[in-house]
Amino acid sequence: MNENEISYKIIGAAIEIHKIVGPGLLESAYENALAFDLKEMGLNVKQQVPMPFIYKNVKQDIGYRIDLVVNNKVIIEVKSIETLAPVHYAQTLTYLRLSGLKLALLINFNNKILRDNIHRIVNNL
Repeated sequence: MNENEISYKIIGAAIEIHKIVGPGLLESAYENALAFDLKEMGLNVKQQVPMPFIYKNVKQDIGYRIDLVVNNKVIIEVKSIETLAPVHYAQTLTYLRLSGLKLALLINFNNKILRDNIHRIVNNL
């Protein structure tokens, strides 16, 4: 399954969750629900994935954590905030670059219409 096929399943699951519970919950609630639904679909899902960070030959074992990684191909950054800021897009793109993956979805669940708050971010895809 390629990145686009995986992202299609992720977006469908996110929209279903949002239809059922709506906006207003903590990010962790949406992250856990999304992880559960994606695993039920048979996808490999890792949560709060620690990633090393190397700067000037100094390695930090856990430099940052990725919310979800699906099938070792797609990053999901979950937000539940009023409005996404440019830094959220930059953060997600940085996660892609540092992980070497090609596709991320930045999803902000704290909105009336989820469809307008799902953003694809690519890194050499």
